[in-house]
Amino acid sequence: MSFSEAQADSKIRKNRTGPGAGAQVQRLGRFMSAMIMPNIGAFVAWGLITALFIPDGWVNKLAETFNGAPNEGVMEWTAGIALIIGPMITYLLPLLIGYSGGHLVYGTRGAVIAAVATTGVIVGSDVPMFLGAMIIGPFAAWCLKVLESLWAGKIKPGFEMLIDNFSLGILGGLLALLGQAIVGPIVSKGVEWAGQGVDYLVEHSLLPLASIVVEPAKVLFLNNAINHGVFTPLGTAETEGAGKSLLFMIESNPGPGLGILVAFVAFGPRMLKAAAPGAIVIHLFGGIHEIYFPFVLAKPKLIIAAILGGMTGVLVGVIFNGGLVAPASPGSIFSWMAFTPPGVGNYLVMFTQVLLAAAVSFIVASFLLGFGREANRDNAPEDEAAVAAESETAGVSA
Repeated sequence: MSFSEAQADSKIRKNRTGPGAGAQVQRLGRFMSAMIMPNIGAFVAWGLITALFIPDGWVNKLAETFNGAPNEGVMEWTAGIALIIGPMITYLLPLLIGYSGGHLVYGTRGAVIAAVATTGVIVGSDVPMFLGAMIIGPFAAWCLKVLESLWAGKIKPGFEMLIDNFSLGILGGLLALLGQAIVGPIVSKGVEWAGQGVDYLVEHSLLPLASIVVEPAKVLFLNNAINHGVFTPLGTAETEGAGKSLLFMIESNPGPGLGILVAFVAFGPRMLKAAAPGAIVIHLFGGIHEIYFPFVLAKPKLIIAAILGGMTGVLVGVIFNGGLVAPASPGSIFSWMAFTPPGVGNYLVMFTQVLLAAAVSFIVASFLLGFGREANRDNAPEDEAAVAAESETAGVSA
C-alpha cells in the first residue's frame, strides 16, 4: 500500500470511529444496516409469496393465459395462500427488525424485550411499522440494559431468574403500551402528512418534486398508502377527461428500484450482492417494490438515488405527456405495458421513463456505494470486529 493509500485508509477509519458528527452518522448507518441485513431472506420470502399468489400475481396470470379466462379454482386456491401476506408484512417483518435491533444492543434479553415493545408499536398503527421497529427495538433493549445494571451483582443467589423475568416483563409491557399510545400514532400521522404533501405538489403542477416525498415514504413501506390513498383517486378523476394520467406512474415506476438493485449487483457488499439478482426478478417482473426497500434501509444514503431516479421518470412523463389508463398494481413492467394507452409513442415514452429512471438511480447509487470500494471495506475480515463494536456503540447511544 502506498503512502497516499495508507493515509486515505487511516482517514476513513478515523471518520468511522472518531467522535465527530460524520462518524456518528456512519455508526448509525451501520447499526441500521445490522438490523436489516440479517432479515433480507425473510423479505425475499415475503416478496416471492406476494408476487406468486396475490390476485394479479404470476400464478393467476399463468392460469388465465392457459385457460383463456380467469380460473376460479386457481384463484380460490391462491386466495387461501395469500392470507399469509398481510400477517407477514404487518407482524413478522417488523418483529424481526425490532428483534435484531434489540439483540445488537443487549443480546438475547434485549431481543426479547424489543419484540415485546415492537408488538405495541404494530398495534398502534395502521401501516407496516418498520420505522417504529427500528426506533423502539434498540431503545427497549437499551432501557433494559440500563435498568439491570442498577442491581448487577447485587441479587442473592436463587432469585436471579425471578428478578430477570419480572424486570423484562414489567418494562416490556410498559414499553409496548408506550409504543401503542405514542410511537404508532406518530408514524401514522407522518403517513397522513406525506399524503398531504404529495397532494399539494400535484395540485401545484410540481410533479417531479413529488418524488422527494414519495421515494422516502416508499422505503418506509408506505407505498400502498400513497399510491391507493392519493394517486389512484386523483388519477382516476384525471383519466375520465384525458384518457390517461401520469399520476399512475409516480409511485409505481419500477425504474428507481431497478437501478439501485443493479448497483448492488455490481458494487454492493457480499450479502446484499448475493440477494440482489433474485430481488431484481421479483421487483421488475413481479412488481413487488417492497423487495428493494431493505436494500435502501441497509444503506440509507441510497434514498438520494431513488429520489433522483423517480424525479427523472416523472420529468420525462411531464415533458412527453406520458400516462397510464389505470393504476399499475403491482408496479411491474408487465402492468405498465398492459395499462399503457395504444400507440407506439405512448409505449416509447413509457419505456423511456423506466429506463432513464433506472439509469439515473444506478449511476447515483453506484457513486454512493463507492463503485465497490465501500463493499471491499465492508467485506474485509479485519472490519468485522469494528462493525460489531460500532453497532454496539450506536445501540447504546440510541
